[in-house]
Amino acid sequence: MKMPSLLIMSVSFFSTLPFQETVAATGRCDTLANSPSPVCCVSAVSARFAMAAESEPALLPAASGSRKGMVWIEGGEFDMGGDGGQAAADEYPKHKVRLHGFWMDETEVSNAMFAAFVKATGYITTAEQKPDWEELKKQLPPATAKPDESLLRPASLVFRGSAGPVDLRDVAQWWEWKNGADWRHPEGPESSIEGKDQHPVVHISWYDAQAYCKWVGKRLPTEAEWEWAARGGLKNNVYPWGNEPVDEGAVKANSWQGQFPHQNTLRDRFYQTAPVKSFAANGYGLFDMAGNVWEWCADLYHRDYYEAVSSAEGIENPQGPTKSYDPDEPYAQKRVMRGGSFLCNDSYCSGYRNARRMKSSEDSAMQHVGFRCVMDK
Repeated sequence: MKMPSLLIMSVSFFSTLPFQETVAATGRCDTLANSPSPVCCVSAVSARFAMAAESEPALLPAASGSRKGMVWIEGGEFDMGGDGGQAAADEYPKHKVRLHGFWMDETEVSNAMFAAFVKATGYITTAEQKPDWEELKKQLPPATAKPDESLLRPASLVFRGSAGPVDLRDVAQWWEWKNGADWRHPEGPESSIEGKDQHPVVHISWYDAQAYCKWVGKRLPTEAEWEWAARGGLKNNVYPWGNEPVDEGAVKANSWQGQFPHQNTLRDRFYQTAPVKSFAANGYGLFDMAGNVWEWCADLYHRDYYEAVSSAEGIENPQGPTKSYDPDEPYAQKRVMRGGSFLCNDSYCSGYRNARRMKSSEDSAMQHVGFRCVMDK
């Protein structure tokens, strides 16, 4: 059974829709470990805006092209794709990839870094803009009634833990579409990022990430670059640190420990985001390649892309498919996300695996979505 879009499911948004119609409107997002049941760690949030040209803030010479805080990732060849029993169907087949070297941010982009960008450019993020009903209704059943204008306000998706165990197929149990939630107010208008300069910026859409990259003279990593970097020099290992399960041994990443979404043991000390560099770096000196926040990649998402590029000779510097395709939401254009977040747990979302693929519409903004940049030599 397909899962509904979080935007539709959250709170009372489109609450007048019959459940079957809502479910039919949109697709699943993630897959329960060792189970065909669909659940949602990120979401396939329905697009809120017509596809517009990317924001193009002026490049400032003082900010453009600096390699400060970046790590050089030597090029090489590797087998890209799923390792271990939790691998999903879209992580196969494993295929040979050759990459040129590149520079990569050693951390996710922080609130302080993003604030400097906004101060210099006046940029307004997706979450700070009013949704476009004309675009939304294209992805809903015919004759869906327009919701009250009070619901069509600047907003984003905020995590809220449940009081007890819930059906993990019902994402509305832990996501809330909250007016006034954005990068400055990660939990809603009453919250702030005061004292969180070094936490990763969140509620960032793919468009927002692109705009920031352009300002600093960088770009988003390709999916192949991201996975090569995450592996940190280890060959065919499941996680950036090796093969030891995330909750065994020393704490390795910011993830959800305990029973999701009602009980978190806080073994890693963080209920939501953690400051960057709170956990050990991988073999390339990169922090938080597993957990903390999902990270946008440049590539369009296509379920069958690996099959299309797999060959004995391999592929060099793949840039992703030319067309997006998710069979659960065939009309939505989606981009790839990687790395998992503070909400990932093996009971429903092992997003911190090197090969784990996630996808969402380009204007999706959520409390556990951020990014990092790369730059060519």
